[in-house]
Amino acid sequence: MVELNLLTEQQLNEALAIQKKEHERLGTTLVDHGYITEAQMVDALRIQLGIDYIDLTKTDIAPGMSQYIPKNLAKQNRMVPVSMSKDSLFLAMADPTNFMAIEEAKKASKKNIIPMIAAGNAVDHAINTLYGNEGAAQAMAQMRAEAGITDDEVKSSSDDAIDAGEESAPTIRLVNSIIERAFIENASDIHWEPTDGDLVIRMRIDGRLHKILTIPRNLMEPVVSRIKIMSRMDIIERRIPQDGRAKVRVKGQDVDLRVSTLPSIYGENIVIRILRRDGSRLNRRGIGIPDTEDEKISKLLRLTSGVIMIVGPTGSGKSSTMYALINELLSESSNLITLEDPVEYNINGAIQVQINEKVGLTFASGLRSILRQDPDIICVGEIRDSETAEIAMRAAITGHLVITTIHTEDAVSAIDRLKDMGVAPYLIAAGLRGIISQRLLRRICVNCKEEEEVPVTKIRMAGLTERPDRKFYHGRGCDMCFNSGYRGRIGDFEVLVMNDALRQCITNGGDKQEFQRLAKETGYVTMLQNADRLVEEGITTVDEVMRTVTELDDF
Repeated sequence: MVELNLLTEQQLNEALAIQKKEHERLGTTLVDHGYITEAQMVDALRIQLGIDYIDLTKTDIAPGMSQYIPKNLAKQNRMVPVSMSKDSLFLAMADPTNFMAIEEAKKASKKNIIPMIAAGNAVDHAINTLYGNEGAAQAMAQMRAEAGITDDEVKSSSDDAIDAGEESAPTIRLVNSIIERAFIENASDIHWEPTDGDLVIRMRIDGRLHKILTIPRNLMEPVVSRIKIMSRMDIIERRIPQDGRAKVRVKGQDVDLRVSTLPSIYGENIVIRILRRDGSRLNRRGIGIPDTEDEKISKLLRLTSGVIMIVGPTGSGKSSTMYALINELLSESSNLITLEDPVEYNINGAIQVQINEKVGLTFASGLRSILRQDPDIICVGEIRDSETAEIAMRAAITGHLVITTIHTEDAVSAIDRLKDMGVAPYLIAAGLRGIISQRLLRRICVNCKEEEEVPVTKIRMAGLTERPDRKFYHGRGCDMCFNSGYRGRIGDFEVLVMNDALRQCITNGGDKQEFQRLAKETGYVTMLQNADRLVEEGITTVDEVMRTVTELDDF
């Protein structure tokens, strides 16, 4: 790497010193501490060892390959069997210098091992896919055997459902393996979608759905019943939508599952939202709020009364922001009560109330009851109607701090939404203290990030700043981001703090343009302006800004 000018002698000595303390392999230390990228390390090893590189994102691995290398051995040494040629087994490895692992693979497979080098993330993904599908396939095979279903019956996709009255171990293993894979893939949702042929499993990763697995229709009923039992739903009722929740432990971590069913013409469609109980992520730094907006939020959280609204569409991270603020406000000296539908994260120290409209516990009625419980801070999961909005504003005026969410496009539009709901302008002006609006933008993959030429017309369409010497970046696609060009997401925020001029504008019925002008004078930075900064810093792309933010009616 030094010869290739990827590393200086000084950097190498620094890395060797760190390696002695951390007891990691040198390559891992170099990558983890930012001296080189993983792609540079892979390329250097390929040249040094004279072995082939394999792009696992473009390689289909046959399910039968899992028989040669045990799952635990593959995961422990980050290696995956790729193909066979006579008595030779081709093995993709994140670290092909791990000769002990090669010897163990040789003993396990009883084959001659030909190592190949691949990106570590691609190896991990290939392991999850190969052995995850293997576990699911074994569970489905056992389910068919126990139910007396032949392969021909499975292929015919018969509508005759097997008896779902009794859960069996293979069904549990199948559902658990899919949930575990979603956790490893960092998916936010699992979609179980019945079709006229099969049950299709899709996962939402970085905001996009990916097809993962197909379960034969004959096996659909016990799978659906297992999910319902986990989430404490009525397994007999299939005509109406149901909501439920479950708690599971995956890879040593506690995970909350929010489950929703919806009857369709081919069966019950199920969506499982995965909520990780990672306290380190439920804070302002963890959700990615920039410094300028962070100062405004700090100012809002010092208030003892008023409404703080969090706005944005579904999937924009509103719940994470609300829970981050709740965690910060929790204390032994205050009474914090939440009203949610459904309760997503369990928070120690807070009184959390689950909405149940069947018995008359709505947001409005629940909020009235909460006000009789001597609260200091009230969190309302969502404002859906004028009654809830009005009660929240009156609660704020009478000395309570209220945090709530509402579905609107941006901070300014939230005020129009409240007016459309019929809330009196004087109540909005008196009760509202600040609005946090947000979106989630996909990050450019750091491994394949490169400069790109963006046409002026596209820059103008995106609403970004034009500058002759401005540089733009994108991801060309690689095996670390699975050829998408993106890896992970970052929040794009705007925070509007109310002042006397803005309150007067609301009370007097000022138009949107006037309100925007006054907001600008408070230091209000729009999401588009913050997105422009993210593009400038090479964190996201012009295309991503156009897809997510530009559609808004900004300044």
